[in-house]
Amino acid sequence: MNARRAPASTPHLLLDQQLCFALYAANLAMGKVYRKLLAELDLTYPQYLVMLVLWERDGLTVSEIGARLYLDSATLTPLLKRLATAGLLVRERSTEDERQVVISLSAEGRALKKRAGAVPEGVLCAVGCAPGEMRTLKRDLEQLRERLMDAD
Repeated sequence: MNARRAPASTPHLLLDQQLCFALYAANLAMGKVYRKLLAELDLTYPQYLVMLVLWERDGLTVSEIGARLYLDSATLTPLLKRLATAGLLVRERSTEDERQVVISLSAEGRALKKRAGAVPEGVLCAVGCAPGEMRTLKRDLEQLRERLMDAD
């Protein structure tokens, strides 16, 4: 089967011209980097994100974690259950509002923070840019996310 190029009149429909594809491909590559770095912590990337949130501030509700990670509770709840089963966190009903579940780190979850300290350095090495470049790239992506959310 012969691959055909799009006519010159539609270059905006070429795959390599799509911002979404550049982001998608970069996300796949970043996922590979994180899989390798997180393997020794026995965490998936979404689990790592939850742990980062809790290492910043322990004792959050499911909805607070979801808001921080842009995830709904239907996506987050199974993830939290797996982390609880792994012994990294504790899920308890709020004493103030039984409809809410409070998520707290276990001793093992707090101890994992020290082991995770090498992950950001590994990412920086894999990305291969200076810390200043990384901060600029991160800021640009955050601005893009905000624009996209505002357009919704």
